[in-house]
Amino acid sequence: MADAVEEALQGSWDQDLAEALDSGSSDMEMERSIIQVQEQSAQHRAKMWKIALNVSGKGDSLSPWDGVLDLPEQTLIHNRSQQLIDQLDMSEEERSDMVSDVESVITFYCKSRNISFTPELSWPHILKPLLSLQLPRSDLYNCFYAVMNKYIPRDCVPNGRPFHLYRLLLQYHEPELCSFLDTKKITPDSYGINWLGSLFSSNCLPDVTQALWDFYLQQADPFLIFFLMLIILVNAKETILSQEGASKEDIIKNLEASPSLLESEDIEDLFSLAQYYQSKTPLSLRKMNQNLFGSSLVALKEEDTDLSQALCLPVSVPEILQANQLQQDGVRFFVVDCRPAEQYNTGHLSTAFHLDSDLMLQNPSEFALSVKSLLEAQKQSLESGSIASGEHLCFMGSGREEEDMYMNMVLAHFLQKNKEYVSIAKGGFMALQKHLVDMNIEGLDSSYLHWIVSTSGSHSSLSSADGDLLSSPGDSKGVKSLVNKMTFALKSKSVNVKEKMISFIENTSTPVERMSFNLPWPEKVVPDRHVSSSDRVGKPYRGVKPVFSIGDEEEYDTDEIDSSSMSDDDRKEIVNIQTWINKPDVKHHIPCNEVKETGHMFPSHLLITTTHMYCLREIASRKGFAYIQSRQALNSVVKITSKKKHPELITFKFGSNNSAGVEISAVERYLIPNAGDATKVIKQQIMKVLDALESS
Repeated sequence: MADAVEEALQGSWDQDLAEALDSGSSDMEMERSIIQVQEQSAQHRAKMWKIALNVSGKGDSLSPWDGVLDLPEQTLIHNRSQQLIDQLDMSEEERSDMVSDVESVITFYCKSRNISFTPELSWPHILKPLLSLQLPRSDLYNCFYAVMNKYIPRDCVPNGRPFHLYRLLLQYHEPELCSFLDTKKITPDSYGINWLGSLFSSNCLPDVTQALWDFYLQQADPFLIFFLMLIILVNAKETILSQEGASKEDIIKNLEASPSLLESEDIEDLFSLAQYYQSKTPLSLRKMNQNLFGSSLVALKEEDTDLSQALCLPVSVPEILQANQLQQDGVRFFVVDCRPAEQYNTGHLSTAFHLDSDLMLQNPSEFALSVKSLLEAQKQSLESGSIASGEHLCFMGSGREEEDMYMNMVLAHFLQKNKEYVSIAKGGFMALQKHLVDMNIEGLDSSYLHWIVSTSGSHSSLSSADGDLLSSPGDSKGVKSLVNKMTFALKSKSVNVKEKMISFIENTSTPVERMSFNLPWPEKVVPDRHVSSSDRVGKPYRGVKPVFSIGDEEEYDTDEIDSSSMSDDDRKEIVNIQTWINKPDVKHHIPCNEVKETGHMFPSHLLITTTHMYCLREIASRKGFAYIQSRQALNSVVKITSKKKHPELITFKFGSNNSAGVEISAVERYLIPNAGDATKVIKQQIMKVLDALESS
């Protein structure tokens, strides 16, 4: 009888754990209650990690493989596998089976991904904590693949992009420490490549690694590893700075071994500190580097990938504007405009402090006074709670490389003084202008027209890319004429666009992802913009039927794209919720909660028009207003699924047809009361769109 009760309680515990993890909640109290089960068996931890990695119930990925171990680097793989197993306490027979499992997992991963195993890779270290779970080979591979795909960044090699990003993060929070290591020519990859490549398992004791992974997998945030690495260095700061006379090799050796000092009891504090530093870091760090993680092979722009040339951490213009307006806590920016006086006088961000970078060489004494005034103004603005206040300094140039040379010298001056929280506005003033023009085109709240002022205090001074003013001081007609000019440009092109599109569809049998048409000024304002309710619904490619399905989401069903629908700050717009609900083209209004992959929920509204689905996320600090979090064409919905255990949690997958089949482009999740009724009306509207496309 006692055994039956214990079995029942165990089943209940497993179910509660699965549901808690499945909900994606990152609440620290919930995590603490889970991890307090210190004596949990390998079986319990295996269940927890498999659910967190979304591989619970997944099939045997190794089944199609013939099991042949014949890679050119097979000897290296075998030796590394043997070295790993030799560290474990087990019988000789168990060792032989384990070596075979590890070698098979690594070999199949290399073959399936068409990549080579090299000596510097930390893959065996990733497998070490997984081996302690006593998993069958199929589960071992699935867990290994999931960790590699979601948590190990691309280009995790010497001089790789993740290490340049980490250096910028270290410089942002600990400029003195960063400068010391730079002087010693110690790069992050020289001591941290195994930290990042193994999630610390290469350096920590097994019980510490398990405790760390318990927290880390529950957080489900791949960028958190950078902040954990930061805390390791912050904790060792005094020791590092005291090694002025030590050799480069000795410092690297001591740094590399730093995580080995961690104990299981330290892990909770480690994560708390990491999350604190994360809250003090611009969101642009992750927004601009989302493609570091995941399976999608997104083409990277050269200027985005070459972080080795970045002077300091770049921040997007939308984040700069929104941070001071909407955030009481977290990052707030004190913007420093470093353009020449004549450009600043013509028009500048209304909250920006002017520091003429030309003075640094032309009049050093006046420059020194200006810097002193800047720091005093920053201090006073913080004390007064001004909208322009911010603990974080963000320098803004013109956006033209040749003009920003002096601004870079000013930045270097502040960094040499070990000033923390120093960043640069990506794209400079030109990016600010383009962003404001974008918002004007989209018909955003007119308050945004007052971001730019001249020295006379006049508003709405938007300039074109060549610097010509588009509105006269004190007169809003210039802005209206700008919007009219661009609206006319769009309309005048629409006939030609329609004709070209029809001609293209009728004469092309090969599907393509998109067509682009150049519009008149401003040149390339929006490389890829969201669809709007006024866009025409495109005709499907000839010979390709629309793909759309509604069904249950299996527990082991992994999304093709992680966090793909998380709205980039560059796309967020602010609207009046009631105004949008009352729009004549809105057919259905569905109150809901947007659910992020981390489990965070945001009160939102789904609005269904004839052709599109909009998500408006409420702004807590501005009652009645919301972000336009996403816009999706209804004819791009390819699948709507619900959790069996949580039928009110609805997942929408959006995509398009191409030669290879259906390509998923975005995944969005919502917690919807009366989800059945909501999905029914959405489905009906989708079918109307598809029927219209078929008959057109």
